[in-house]
Amino acid sequence: MTSNAPVVVIGAGLAGVTLARRLGELGTPALLVGDEGHRPYNRVLLAEVLAGRYGPEVIALPEPAGLIRARVTGIDRAGRTVRCADGSVIAYDRLVLATGSHAVLPPLRGLFTPDRALPGGVHAFRTMDDCLGLSGAVRPGVRAVVIGGGLLGVSAARALAVRGAQVVLAQQSERLMERQLDPAASRLVRRHLEGLGVEVHTECRVRDVRSAGGAVRSVELADGYALGAGLVVLACGVRPRAGLARAAGLEVREGVVVDDGLRTSDPYVHAIGDCAQHAGRVYGLAAPALEQADALAGLLAGEAGARYTGTRSLTRLTLAGPGGPFGPAPFDLAAFGETDPRPGDDVVQLADATRGTYRKVVVRGDRLVGGVLVGELGTVGALARAWEGAEPLPSDGGPPLHLLTHDGGS
Repeated sequence: MTSNAPVVVIGAGLAGVTLARRLGELGTPALLVGDEGHRPYNRVLLAEVLAGRYGPEVIALPEPAGLIRARVTGIDRAGRTVRCADGSVIAYDRLVLATGSHAVLPPLRGLFTPDRALPGGVHAFRTMDDCLGLSGAVRPGVRAVVIGGGLLGVSAARALAVRGAQVVLAQQSERLMERQLDPAASRLVRRHLEGLGVEVHTECRVRDVRSAGGAVRSVELADGYALGAGLVVLACGVRPRAGLARAAGLEVREGVVVDDGLRTSDPYVHAIGDCAQHAGRVYGLAAPALEQADALAGLLAGEAGARYTGTRSLTRLTLAGPGGPFGPAPFDLAAFGETDPRPGDDVVQLADATRGTYRKVVVRGDRLVGGVLVGELGTVGALARAWEGAEPLPSDGGPPLHLLTHDGGS
């Protein structure tokens, strides 16, 4: 069976759903093909589902009318069709890859069973199925080891601790969230987690996962120390899902290479979101995915001047518990741009150890080039606008401090 649509979008995540919705608003019909059995959802909020703060329905996205649930197995660029696992064929005038990314599974001994499955109790944390499986396995007092101390690992460790698990967080590098935070902010994140009972190990390499009877029993570190575990969460990063593009002969480096029109090496095929690599960069964040979807919708609908030139994206994380007077207080952080100064940069910092707040901006010449805030985020809106605009700061020397102390709106 063959069907036809002017625009076919592969991937029903945030980027694909947003693109399909915007195209509908602009009068250009699109067919969305997604391979997950759940309603489209906001992946950014999966940790809140794991923590028990939201049900899956709360993070669901509006489902576009033209959604087909199928797994695409191949792209015929010459015939401009895609093949699905159920045998159906979909013809397109323009194809958009919004295939997202997949969890990185680290090369650990014992990670897979002989049939290449994960042992019982070992979970990736990327999809709704991952989240629901992990949520169903959590119980008060269970010993949980989270491998990876980036944004996802910190969120997972916090959520598991809120659910009553005894959590150990193992991070290979020297600090938590090192890609987003400077050392001072990272220490505050660590203090917050430890205040919830999370045992944090940095500069700690895991080398082995040990199982018995098909279920995980422990995690062994490089120094030979074994951590008992009833649950193991793999939060070791993500990679673009570029297999379809690569098999179709499109240019793929780290992700699917696109230009300012979000076109791949085939002018009839586009890519957006976590799978796309623009100007040498794969973002892997929600804000760039939304901007790319909006830009591509305009381009495909024929809007003059529609193009994508990159995103200056702010990372924001709110670690919120289930609420109530005895629940943990929310913990907010935001980071943008270059948080580690170069020689000659001006740095303004304000810290309050008692309240657990920290604010820092980095100024290079007359430009705000980066900042990090932990705790009270009242100034994040003004700081982000000054950074995103990339315009000269006033020359009296006072604005950075003023931005740190004035509530510019978040």
